[in-house]
Amino acid sequence: MKIENKWSKITGWFISRPRLSTFIVFLALLVLICPLVLQRYEIIKENREQEMSNILHVVQQNLNHSLKNCYTTTISLAMIVNDNGEPENFDALAKVLVESNPTIDAVQLVPNGIIKYTYPNNPDLIDFDVLNTKSVREEALETIQKGKIHFAGPLKLKQGGLGVIGRLPIYRKGKFWGFSAVMMRLETLFKSSGINSIKDSRYYFQFSKENPKTGKTEFFLPNKENFADKYFQVLSIPDGNWKVYLISKNKYGLISEIRPALVLTVLFCFIFSLFLTSLLKKPAELQLLVHDQKNKILNDEIKFKSIFDHAAVGIAHVDSRTGCLIEVNDQYSRMLGYTFEEMRNMSFRDITYKDDLEENLKQLERLKSGEIRELTIEKRYIHKNGNLIWVNIAYSPLWQEGEEPSSHISIVEDITSKREAEDAIRKSEIRFKSLFEDSPIALWEEDFSYLKNYLEETGLIGKNREEVKAFFDTNPEVVQKCISLVKIINVNNECLTLHHPKTKEDLIQRLGDVLNNDSMDSFKAQLVAITQGETRLTIDSKVKKTDGEYRDISLRWSVMPGYEETLERIIISTEDITARKISEEIVIQSQKKMESLINTIDGIVWECDYNTYIFTYVNQKAEEITGYTREEWCSDGDFWANTIHPDDRTRAVNYCAIESGKSQQYDFEYRMIAKNGSILWIRDIVNVIHENGKPVSLKGIMIDITKSKEAEKDLSNSLELVTEQNKRLLNFSYIVSHNLRSHTSNIQSISTLIETAETEEERNELVKMLQNVSNTLNETMLNLNEVINIQTNINLIIENLNIKDNIDRIINIVSEQIAFKKAVIKNNVSPEIFVKYNPAYLESILLNFISNAIRYCHPERNPVIILSSYIENDKTVLEIADNGLGIDLTKYGDKLFGMYKTFHENPDSKGIGLFITKNQIDAMGGTVTVESEPNIGTTFKIYFK
Repeated sequence: MKIENKWSKITGWFISRPRLSTFIVFLALLVLICPLVLQRYEIIKENREQEMSNILHVVQQNLNHSLKNCYTTTISLAMIVNDNGEPENFDALAKVLVESNPTIDAVQLVPNGIIKYTYPNNPDLIDFDVLNTKSVREEALETIQKGKIHFAGPLKLKQGGLGVIGRLPIYRKGKFWGFSAVMMRLETLFKSSGINSIKDSRYYFQFSKENPKTGKTEFFLPNKENFADKYFQVLSIPDGNWKVYLISKNKYGLISEIRPALVLTVLFCFIFSLFLTSLLKKPAELQLLVHDQKNKILNDEIKFKSIFDHAAVGIAHVDSRTGCLIEVNDQYSRMLGYTFEEMRNMSFRDITYKDDLEENLKQLERLKSGEIRELTIEKRYIHKNGNLIWVNIAYSPLWQEGEEPSSHISIVEDITSKREAEDAIRKSEIRFKSLFEDSPIALWEEDFSYLKNYLEETGLIGKNREEVKAFFDTNPEVVQKCISLVKIINVNNECLTLHHPKTKEDLIQRLGDVLNNDSMDSFKAQLVAITQGETRLTIDSKVKKTDGEYRDISLRWSVMPGYEETLERIIISTEDITARKISEEIVIQSQKKMESLINTIDGIVWECDYNTYIFTYVNQKAEEITGYTREEWCSDGDFWANTIHPDDRTRAVNYCAIESGKSQQYDFEYRMIAKNGSILWIRDIVNVIHENGKPVSLKGIMIDITKSKEAEKDLSNSLELVTEQNKRLLNFSYIVSHNLRSHTSNIQSISTLIETAETEEERNELVKMLQNVSNTLNETMLNLNEVINIQTNINLIIENLNIKDNIDRIINIVSEQIAFKKAVIKNNVSPEIFVKYNPAYLESILLNFISNAIRYCHPERNPVIILSSYIENDKTVLEIADNGLGIDLTKYGDKLFGMYKTFHENPDSKGIGLFITKNQIDAMGGTVTVESEPNIGTTFKIYFK
C-alpha cells in the first residue's frame, strides 16, 4: 500500500509538471547518448593533437639544425681571433662559412661591441656600436651576461627587411673581446625551419617574441589576428626567446567533425520530448489552476504579514469594543518601549495621555456608530519611561457598513520631532518679534520680490556694476519706479522714534517720504547690490526726520536666509550714528592738526613694530629728506636696514636690537642712502613703547645731520692742513736757520780775514772764497724758494695723466745717461693706469727717481731698473726698483728725505732731489715708502691719491 501511494505521488508530480517532466526525459536521453558522442570527440581530438605535435617536431628539428649551424659558424669565427685580439683571414673564412651554410646570410666580428668586420661587405654597418645603441643594447648585454650564444631579434636591418642576429661573446686572456655574430634574414630562417613548406588547409603558423623594451609580444608572420579562442600548440625556442605557434584555422574544427552526430542526437531527444508533453499537458493544466489559486491566497497573507511586521510606522490590531491590543508590529513596540508580550495585555487607554483620552474616546464612538468611516487624530502616548510621545493615528475599521463593530487597524506615526520643531519655530517667532520690536536699532522688514522681477525685466541683473550705477544716475524715473515696488512689511518701535510718523501705518505706506534726496544714494546702492547678486550691504547715509532735522545713519541691508532667490524678506537696519560721526569728525580734525604739526618738524617722525621693524607711520618729511614715499617706508620690515649704508648697517641694526631690549630711550648715528643715491647722515632718537610690561613698538625721530657732519669734516680737514703746514713751517725754519746761519757765518769770517789781509795775493784769494760762498748761498736760496713754492701752491693744474707714457718720455730724456751707464730700464706699468696729477710734478718725480737709480748704480754690475704698477687698498701704486748701491736704512732711514742729506760719496750729490720729490708727493696728497739694502738695491713705492 505504501509503495502504491509513493508511486502515485511520483506520477502525480510528473503529471502536474508536464514541461518539467518532458525536460527531465530530454536530459536523460542526452545523458545516455552523450558518452558515445564524447568518445568520438576524444578520438578525433587525440589524432589532431598528434598531427600538430608531429608538424611542430619537424619545425623544431629544422630550427635546431639551423641554430646549431649558426653556433658552429660563430665558434669558427671566434677561433680566428688570436691572443692579441686580431682576426686572421676573416674574409676568406667568412666567405667559406656563408657559402657552406645556406641558412646564414652574413657574418660579423664585433670587437668591443663595435662592428669592424662583416661579410658580405656592408659599409653601412661598419663602426655600428652595438653596446651603445638603444634598440639592440639590452639583448647584447644579455648575451654577455649569459656567456653563450643568444639570438636577438627579429630586428629591422640596415640593408632592409627583418633579420635575426646570433651573437657569441668572445673572451681573450680572461677579458671580454667582443662578439662573433651571424645574421639570418627572417625569411631565410622560416624557409630553413620548413614553416613555408608545410601546406595544410587546416593550420597556419605564427612566430612571436616579447619585445625587451616594451614587454609586449610581437608577431612576425601574416594573419596576426587574435587566436586565443582557437586551438593551438606552442613551440618555445630558448636561444632566441621565440615562440612558434601552430594554430587551427577553424575555430570549431573538432566540433564540426562530430556535428552530424550531435544534431541527430538532439533532434531525436526533442521529438520524443514533444510527444511526451502532449500526453501530460491536459491533467497538468487542471492541477496548475488549483495550485495558482492556493498560491494567490497564501501570497496575500504573506504580503500583509510583511507589511505589518516591517512597516516604518506603528500598526496595531485593536478590539474596537474593549480597546485591547490584539496584535502590534515591531515599530509600535519600539515606539512605546514595551515588549510584544507586555502590549498584548494592554488597552490603548493604558498608553494614552489622560488629557487626550476623553477626546479620543469621543471620536471612536463616532467611528463605531457609523457617523464617519475614517478617523485621523493627533494625541499623546505615554512611553514606558514616562516621556510623552506625540503621534498621528489613522483608524481603519474592519467591519462592513451595517455590521456590529469588531476590530480596527490603527496606523501610528511618531510626530514628536515635528511637534517639537513647530514649538521651536513658534517660540523663535515670538522671540524674533520681541527682538524686532524692542531692538535699540531701527529695523525694517521689507519685500523686494516685485522690485527684483522689475530689474530682471529691464535686463539689469548681472550687468557690470559701473554700467548699472551710470544707468540709475541718468534715469531717475526708473529709481522712483523701484521705490514704488518696495513693500514694507513691518517696522519696529525704534523706526517710529527715528522718523516720528503720525502712525506706524503711515510710515509703512509712505516709503517715498523717507527716501529723500539725501538718502537716495543709499537706495541706489541697494539696487546695484541686487543686480550683482549680493545678499549683504553696509553703507553710511543721511535721513531727514519729519521735523526737518538730518541724522547720520549706518544702513545695513541683508537678505534673510531662504529668500536669496526671491528677495521676499529683507531686513534693513538703520542705526543712528550722528553722535559717532560728530566724534569722528572731532578726532579727524585733531589728527589733521597733529599731522600738520608733525610735518612742520624738521625731521622724520616715525613709528614701527617692535618685532618686525615694519613702519606703521612716517610723516611727509620722510619723502622730502630721503626721496622714499610713505608706501616704500611701510612696505616691509627690511626697508630700514636695506637703506642704511653698507659700512654702518651691521653696527646700526645690532645696536638698535640691543638697546631696544634694555633701554627706554636711546639715540645713535649712521649713514643712510637716499633714493637718488646720495648719502645722508642721520641721528636717530628712539623711544621704546611698552604694553603690559612688554615692548610692542618703537617711536622716534630721524634728524638729518649731514650738513653738520660735513662741517665737522671740513673743520677736521682744516685742522689737519694747519697742523701739517705748521709742521712744515717749523721744519723749514730749522732748515733756514741752519743753512743761512752757516753761510752768513762763513761770509762774516772771510770779510774779517779780508780786512786783516797783509798782501794783495792773500786778499784776492779770500775774495774768490767769498764769491764761492756767495754762489752757494744763492743756490741755497733758490732751493728754499722752490720748496716754498711747492708747499704754498694750492692752485695746481691737475690733469688725467697716463703713467706709462710719462715714464717713456723720461726714458727718452735720460737716454744718454742710460747709454753711458749701459743701463736696462723695464717699463712694466699697465697702459690702462691713469692718475689725476700735476704734469710738472709727475715729470719731476719720475726724472728724480730714474736719474738717481742710474747715478747711484753699483760699480760692479750694469744697472737694471724695473718700473711696475698695481692697485693696493683702492690706491694706485708705482714701484721703482733698482740693483744699485742701496741705502743703509738702519743708519739713514730717518734722514732719507731730509734737505742736503747725502749718503754716497758722489761728487754730484747735493741732498736736495729726494727732499723736493717728497714735498711734491705730499703736496699731491700721496705718500712714498722705501725698501733698501746696501749693495743689493733700492725699491721706492709711490702711492697716488
